[in-house]
Amino acid sequence: MKEIEIIPIAKKKMDRRGIPESWVGEALRSAEQIVEGHGGRSVAQQRRRIRRKERLLRVVFEETQDKYVVITAYLTSDIERYWKDETP
Repeated sequence: MKEIEIIPIAKKKMDRRGIPESWVGEALRSAEQIVEGHGGRSVAQQRRRIRRKERLLRVVFEETQDKYVVITAYLTSDIERYWKDETP
């Protein structure tokens, strides 16, 4: 498994948003979905149940040969906006 590097500003935002690093690691290692982000970045998506409500954890990252560099991570309740149906 590749190393996970969380840039300092992402760590600060994750702390403020109450997102543990372990959630980010889980999302990168076992994402339910990886979608294309802006500027060639990727977004790992994983649905989570938080306080009896479904939320979508989105982890924006860049991938190098030996690591994932996390740019930001956030939770959203607007799952339908970001979730990509895989049916053609």
